[in-house]
Amino acid sequence: MGVTQTPAPDPAEHSRLLTPADVRELAERFGIRPTKTLGQNFVIDHGTVRRIVRVAGVGADDVVVEVGPGLGSLTLALLPHVRQVTAIEIDPALAEALPGTVAAHAPDLAARLTVVPDDAMRITELPGPEPTALVANLPYNVSVPVLLHLLELLPSLRRVLVMVQSEVADRITATPGGRIYGVPSAKVAWYAAAKRAGAVGRNVFWPAPKVDSGLVELVRRPAPTTKARRAEVFAVIDAAFAQRRKTLRAALAGWAGSAPAAEVALRAAGIDPRTRGESLGIEEFAAIAEHRPAQSSEALAGS
Repeated sequence: MGVTQTPAPDPAEHSRLLTPADVRELAERFGIRPTKTLGQNFVIDHGTVRRIVRVAGVGADDVVVEVGPGLGSLTLALLPHVRQVTAIEIDPALAEALPGTVAAHAPDLAARLTVVPDDAMRITELPGPEPTALVANLPYNVSVPVLLHLLELLPSLRRVLVMVQSEVADRITATPGGRIYGVPSAKVAWYAAAKRAGAVGRNVFWPAPKVDSGLVELVRRPAPTTKARRAEVFAVIDAAFAQRRKTLRAALAGWAGSAPAAEVALRAAGIDPRTRGESLGIEEFAAIAEHRPAQSSEALAGS
């Protein structure tokens, strides 16, 4: 990802991008008032959506999932370059409006759009061909849960480029040993290699948020080789960072059943019990999960 060249649009396949005036006019026409509850901040800058498509590296064979397409700014930028866009939109009014907007601004490309009027956190399947990429301006308030859910639900996703709050971008891409390395960093690492792919100012949105944004690029990689299930590994991660100032011997006491039992599991995994969670990579969390005491494992399975 990042080296793939986005093909030039076919002259017969063009899309007129939304201007700031278009965005406001569409919002007024459909009675849309951006809400903090749904994390709605609509991109109004042509350069930003073109940059997202370029950095995403998507091409003519890609089936792209877009979460929270809103009024269609990024959707219209994606359509000329990809095979299909499957847009998941939780707001019923926006979901209903999007096909008409695409038909008006990119009539030759309307057939490439599929709108799924649903909550991205609740979907269990998507229509059409398997998606190969996720490209989205994720709602700030649910960006990490949505990202993790889709990475698990859609193993066909090979590439991801998402725009999230700058602070969240830092946390997703943090590496072991850093002050902000934590649950998002460790769990995303189960699925993919993550890195920052640029900064985005607040003035490219309407309404402008009170924080800056960042682009996060993910490239899928195999999960760690382990006998433990993903849920078991994630349980270790959650426990380790629930009390991140404590040593793992203390932080994992509840997970293992007691502090001494946690120490036994840690030593069996080759981890110093005095270590803190922020120093471990995903492979080490997986190793710890393999050595959970049997009594605790049985309790987890029955819960």
